[in-house]
Amino acid sequence: MFISDAIKYIGADDKTIDLFESQYVVPNGVSYNSYLIMDEKIAVMDTADKRVEKEWFANLEKELSGRQPDYLIVSHMEPDHAALIAKFSEKYPKAKVVGNIKTFNTAEQFFDMDLGDKKIVVAEGDELSLGEHTLVFYMAPMVHWPEVMVEYEKKEKILFSADGFGKFGALDTEEDWTCEARRYYFNIVGKYGAQVQALLKKASGLDISMICPLHGPILKEDLSFYLNKYQIWSSYEPEDRGVFIAYASIHGNTAEAAKLLKEELEAAGEEKVSICDLAREDMAEAVEDAFRYDRIVLAAATYDGGIFTWMDTFLHHLKSKNYQKRKVALIENGSWAPMVAKQMRAALDEMKEIEIIEPVITIRSALNEDNKAGVKELAKTIVGA
Repeated sequence: MFISDAIKYIGADDKTIDLFESQYVVPNGVSYNSYLIMDEKIAVMDTADKRVEKEWFANLEKELSGRQPDYLIVSHMEPDHAALIAKFSEKYPKAKVVGNIKTFNTAEQFFDMDLGDKKIVVAEGDELSLGEHTLVFYMAPMVHWPEVMVEYEKKEKILFSADGFGKFGALDTEEDWTCEARRYYFNIVGKYGAQVQALLKKASGLDISMICPLHGPILKEDLSFYLNKYQIWSSYEPEDRGVFIAYASIHGNTAEAAKLLKEELEAAGEEKVSICDLAREDMAEAVEDAFRYDRIVLAAATYDGGIFTWMDTFLHHLKSKNYQKRKVALIENGSWAPMVAKQMRAALDEMKEIEIIEPVITIRSALNEDNKAGVKELAKTIVGA
């Protein structure tokens, strides 16, 4: 992968991983991006995950061509980017390690090593000259760990954005950027919208020609598109007008109601309707779609006097990712004591700016003609909401 004559890509794809962070399905793998700036002084921009240790060191040595690195820049201490710091320091004992105060506090928790006089501590706005290239450091706390920082290279106008603007998928995967970047953003960074907004404000003052993230492709063209997506996502505004139906069904009756609602919404003119069986489909993708659309329908069965497991889990994810600014319709099912709508409403009350679309549809065991009529009316109300 070509970046520039002086800036080299030394990262690696991982297609053997099944779950990113032991929870997110990555059918097309993931990339651990790392970069090398060759100048009078040489800077390595982050290491990689131990899963690609041999490949990463081989890539580094090939590009160094016998030269010795002067600096290792640590943007983010999460192990998928920082696992090889100790081995790098052993291999290149003269190289300085550049980070902020929080970087080194976290490093001590991961590694039994004393960097001593190898440490260079930087703060907001500090610069590091490599010769023709100069790195400027900007702190980005909680995007998405406390120690995160990004670097701007002044000569080539490149933003090394840490986990910002990243996506799932190996680099040789041909797929739409937005879908997997959105799933990545809301599940990895989604809780920290205010912190992302603060970083975007800093970035707005920079002349950026390229964005080099720690996951996913390097962004070189139409950067306003990616910046606009992050502006929408981090402000929790809906990206599209549409309806997302999330259902948790035990014996199929709640699922039948959800599917009927989808049909009625489409018949009533709703152009974008997405539906998800929370028990069987990717929970991270469900979270993604919940943030994507301006309206959502939650359909669930009562279970043990509470919310059926998968809907309960889904609501927990939404709350933890700071879900807000949406209109929500509710469908409940219960054979003898339907009460899940009340409990879903209580969960939604803990989120910001949630508007409930009335009426709530109650099903007792299975759909009947009255329920079907109610679903049809709900569809019309949702379309007009």
